[in-house]
Amino acid sequence: MHDFSRRGLFRATAAAGAGAVVVPGITAVEAPVASAASAEAKSGKCPPAQLTGRIVRPESPDYTAARLGWDQLFSHYPLVIVFAQNTQDVVNALTWARQHDVALRVRSGRHSLEGWSNVDNGLVIDISELKSVHIDTGLRIARVGAGLNQLEAVTALARKNLAVTTGTEGSVGLAGATLGGGFGFLTRWLGMACDSLVGAEIVVPSGDECAEVIEVDPRNHSDLLWALRGAGNGNFGIITSLTYKVTPLNSVAYVQAMWNGIADLPGIFDAWQRTAPVADNRLGTQLEIHRNQILLFAVLAEGTPAQARQMLAPVLSIGSPNVTEQTGNWGEIYAAFQVPIQSEPANWKFFSQFTRKPFPSAAIEVITSYMSDAPTDDSNFFTQAFGGAVRRSPRGGTAFPHRDALFYSEPGAGWGTRGTQPGVCDPLTPQAQAWIAEFSQALRPYVDGAYVNVPNIGMQDWETAYWGSNFDRLREIKAQYDPYNVFQYEQSIPPATRRNGR
Repeated sequence: MHDFSRRGLFRATAAAGAGAVVVPGITAVEAPVASAASAEAKSGKCPPAQLTGRIVRPESPDYTAARLGWDQLFSHYPLVIVFAQNTQDVVNALTWARQHDVALRVRSGRHSLEGWSNVDNGLVIDISELKSVHIDTGLRIARVGAGLNQLEAVTALARKNLAVTTGTEGSVGLAGATLGGGFGFLTRWLGMACDSLVGAEIVVPSGDECAEVIEVDPRNHSDLLWALRGAGNGNFGIITSLTYKVTPLNSVAYVQAMWNGIADLPGIFDAWQRTAPVADNRLGTQLEIHRNQILLFAVLAEGTPAQARQMLAPVLSIGSPNVTEQTGNWGEIYAAFQVPIQSEPANWKFFSQFTRKPFPSAAIEVITSYMSDAPTDDSNFFTQAFGGAVRRSPRGGTAFPHRDALFYSEPGAGWGTRGTQPGVCDPLTPQAQAWIAEFSQALRPYVDGAYVNVPNIGMQDWETAYWGSNFDRLREIKAQYDPYNVFQYEQSIPPATRRNGR
């Protein structure tokens, strides 16, 4: 069976077995929770902070491995990296950065697609080792450490026959995906990942140079919970744990279709866009176009392959696709289509976009033309069907604004070999970057908005592209929780200006 992820080749790295996949490093114990800031912190001053946790500096033997991200097109050299082991390590690191006036960034899965989770000559607070898991099956609530990646989260929940929306790639950080919105195969059934977020522990600035821990839920700091649901990445504080409402899921049907070449693309794409977003809400689909093949992936929650194939009949009836199918526990299915990071291209560039009405033939011709001239086999045009539960906001609402989209899509260029020369020195880099920039520009008449988890440094009006009319409210919330703009990067939310200040 040939499987593909949206950034390259899916490979069957795990055979479906009788039990759930075991992910090393996940425990059932919550990380220690730091106490709230002291009266001294509230007054604005703190005792001198010391960095704690697993500390990596430039002279450390593992510094190179510790500083590199998934997308090696970007390379930064931080002053120090703190791998937090508990919440108090995060409090200490944030306080230390404020006391020493050092730039800081927050990192979990290392998939920041413009390299913004790293910084030269500053402090990186890495939460990837906060991997606690506590699942209350009776209440259907899961509280997990913010260091889990998506594979670890899917696996832990699937052991209990439970699920929450995640993205497709297992190595992506769960926190980062959720806080930007989060979508994948279960989106049309369960909504966005952020829709199931019902609480969080977060470390925020306090006073002039301190830090404190607050618990966020629908009754406490509900304004911040709203903001975290779609705009939480590196804007307001450092998430150390997430609490989700989870849903029972006993099994899924997984169907994959592959067409050789792209001659059938016009018919396939049009049939998909008129079928997938309005199908049974349990059906989640992704269409991925490469220069030499077209791939369709579908997951039907609590259904059979025959049911999924019937729903997809308008698409599968075109041409002569090679169709494979599988049924099993969601954790096993999900684990089986992951690919080791070392097998993926080193360098990537994406443009994100949403579509609110079907592409006309002219737009599909643009896709066909550019994919025929793609710089590599890994480069692709990826789509994800929306509709279904995406159109319903959870209680309390979210900052994610693109609920009326028909589908999401992104051109993506992938090139280079890991462990060789930096991406900026790769001779294919100029060609790949020019191709995707021109591709994105050619699609502009047919798309709208952008996805904050797939940002673009060169985009104008990024504030409204990511968050629409929610941006002003987000600035007000930023002013309340981070008035000194401690958490900032190239496209971070600035605090609203207040005459009386805070």
